[in-house]
Amino acid sequence: MSEKDLLYRVENNRAYITINREQQKNSISSEALVLFLEFLDKAESNPDVRVVCVTGSGDRVFCSGADLGGDIGKGGDEAGRVFKNYAQLLTRISQFPKPTVARINGHCMAGGTGFMLACDIVIARDDAKFGTPEVNVGLFPMMIGPFIFRNVLRKKAMKMILLGEKLNAEQALEMGMITEAVAPENFEEEVDRVIDALTQKSPIGMKIGKQAFNAIDSMPLEDAVNFMSGKLLEVVSTKDAVEGITAFLEKRPSVFKGE
Repeated sequence: MSEKDLLYRVENNRAYITINREQQKNSISSEALVLFLEFLDKAESNPDVRVVCVTGSGDRVFCSGADLGGDIGKGGDEAGRVFKNYAQLLTRISQFPKPTVARINGHCMAGGTGFMLACDIVIARDDAKFGTPEVNVGLFPMMIGPFIFRNVLRKKAMKMILLGEKLNAEQALEMGMITEAVAPENFEEEVDRVIDALTQKSPIGMKIGKQAFNAIDSMPLEDAVNFMSGKLLEVVSTKDAVEGITAFLEKRPSVFKGE
């Protein structure tokens, strides 16, 4: 897979990572996983990037999952390497210090569900289909399981996983898999609105906040509350917090610099 199949561009404080294999239903190859990680590193290290948007090319499929005709279908060590890279990528997206938005421009299946659920916000076309059809080819959605069960009620998740049936956007929204479902004619406008709003927030405040939320996932309640008390002090001590409070009192827009 070449860089033409996975695109990266930065525009107006936002980075776009686009799966560009429309003819192959935007399936992901082993090479793409490595490239995806590289693009995330570039986005994190670039101070001009405040939001990362993950999407697919065209208007029919966001991502159909893994390229079963590639290394995965070979089994053995090669498949194991791919699985480790995919697991690393899902974790990287879910713990990314900058806000992530999944722009679901079409159907999202199998491994694509992992990319979607790992993002902070998921905006989908209301004519998109969703599902985990791995069971239909003798597989099982192993690595995306932890992300499914962090977003979806267990009984609904198990029905989706075990039957391998496609869901519509209304069902996906009800299950908690997506943030919102938008009519195609309003889709681009809504995605731009959300991303633009995120670029106006404090980068340092969101970074500290996201990292703190990830850290308390497995903490007992009392430990989590005490931990967050310290993190709130850390946020309040930033220059952005001072700017935000000052701007509020002066009834003007805040100008955040990520400090």
